[in-house]
Amino acid sequence: MNMLAEKLMWLILGSLGISTPDVKWAASPNGANPFNGASGAIQLNSYPACPDPSRAMGLAAHTDSTLLTILHQSNTSGLQVFREWAGSWVVVPPILGGLVINIGDLLHILSNGLYPSVYHRAVVNKARHRLSVAYLYGPASDVRIQPLPKLSDGDRPPL
Repeated sequence: MNMLAEKLMWLILGSLGISTPDVKWAASPNGANPFNGASGAIQLNSYPACPDPSRAMGLAAHTDSTLLTILHQSNTSGLQVFREWAGSWVVVPPILGGLVINIGDLLHILSNGLYPSVYHRAVVNKARHRLSVAYLYGPASDVRIQPLPKLSDGDRPPL
């Protein structure tokens, strides 16, 4: 999962015109890959079926404090993301063999808001037990996160 997260980070940063020299400050002491030493954690989530979902909370609305979260959902829906433009929650249906990628707060900061954190929640299902597995990917513990200078200017000041 760490290799997938690293690849996703490079694709996202590349889409912003960011290259290895732009993130060399995040490199490990040997100066190799800026994402060497990145941290990852696995979180298993269990949401039992609830006959009256309106009376139970799966997981309160939040953003993740990571760079990325890679989520595998079981075949029971329950993940929802908030769309500001619609002013409502949108169901993220599970796709067999698919993964959901959530942008976290640290990538929101690093990208100077160009990739916003995903505000999401989990709701319980009336009839089915739901499981999910999240891989939480963050920088090495000694890395200081701030907006990349290349993504800040007079029109877009740093967050």
